[in-house]
Amino acid sequence: MKILNTSVAIAASAVALAACQTTAERIGTKEDTLAAAGFTVLPANTPQRQTELHQLPPNKFVPKTTGDTTQYVYADPVVCNCLYVGDQKAYGAYKQDVLARKIVDEQQMTAMMYQDNWDWGGWDWRPWGRAGWR
Repeated sequence: MKILNTSVAIAASAVALAACQTTAERIGTKEDTLAAAGFTVLPANTPQRQTELHQLPPNKFVPKTTGDTTQYVYADPVVCNCLYVGDQKAYGAYKQDVLARKIVDEQQMTAMMYQDNWDWGGWDWRPWGRAGWR
């Protein structure tokens, strides 16, 4: 029961911590990942670019296919007031990084949940602790 209570408390803390992060901070983290994956940043520094930026769905990927080439466009009117543009390779690298971060986050959460909270009292798993083992 102690493990369950601790697990619930840790999970609640993680949710509360995530809720404390502002939308701009979450988007900013995503944009760091986009840049690292190879997306190009195009600032909306003209009235025409501003208009076009605000016509796209904010903070979502929009694929744009021309012939055999697909470009991925990510509009950010909140943090950088810019457009991120990347090819299939950049998009794939971004998705891989997101997946890797998710796995690491899950592993860290699991480690925190089970850190020093396991009561081995009911588990006599040691061979030398049971009669008949020598």
